[in-house]
Amino acid sequence: MGLFDKKYCDFCGEKIGLLGNRKLEDGNMCKKCAAKLSPWFSERRHSTKSDIQAQLEYRERNLEQVAAFNATKTFGKRTKFMIDENAKKFLVTSATNLQSANPDVLDYSQAKGCELDIQESRNEIKQKDANGNSVSYNPPRYEYSYCFRVKILVDSPYFDDMDFELSDGYITTGEQPMNPSMQPSGWNVTGSSSDYDTNAYYECVKTGNEIKAAIENMRNSASAEPKQEPTPAPQSAPSSGPVTCPSCGATTTPDPSGCCEYCGSKL
Repeated sequence: MGLFDKKYCDFCGEKIGLLGNRKLEDGNMCKKCAAKLSPWFSERRHSTKSDIQAQLEYRERNLEQVAAFNATKTFGKRTKFMIDENAKKFLVTSATNLQSANPDVLDYSQAKGCELDIQESRNEIKQKDANGNSVSYNPPRYEYSYCFRVKILVDSPYFDDMDFELSDGYITTGEQPMNPSMQPSGWNVTGSSSDYDTNAYYECVKTGNEIKAAIENMRNSASAEPKQEPTPAPQSAPSSGPVTCPSCGATTTPDPSGCCEYCGSKL
């Protein structure tokens, strides 16, 4: 097959444009079908047609989960972590129209952990000298900014985590570094700068810790649910007519306890 031969989507059958092919391990996929995959999925090129077909079927079923989802708690602003406490399900999305976006709806039991990360950036503040050139202060001065990320670890056949930015870009806090650190229970910060957007900084700290606590509560709730024992198969009633005893070979009518009238074996 030549490089510029026409290709067709292995899922919808439509012809794929020159730059529209989404290559699979053993086939081709158009942009329209690729857009139906989970936004957290990243292994398309190493997936087979059967792998992708299974995911497309799962994503179609997920639309019903989205329609039934009723958020009782929401964390975050642009990208939201939403929980349906009644159905014990959760999702992460930045979409305003959930049905159109079809975000993956997961069960509490699929939540495996939560990792929080603060990325610090600093930009040197300079001054003008007598000639109008930008020069450093002595000692140098810096303006600090921070980006907050949350990674929810999950058990899903299609992705391992839901990694998203909580702060919607970097939050500038001024010249006082906030000295972020990570504690077992969540984010811990020091710093008392009153300049710039420190309120947004502390709001992200609070929201991140709340998400981490919510994930831990989900895990505890899922592990505390009693496991259902399999229902035993119903026992068939003893036959009232003549049967052949497997032990003595006699033709016998079972007694009231379901035993052979000759050798007493259970029938």
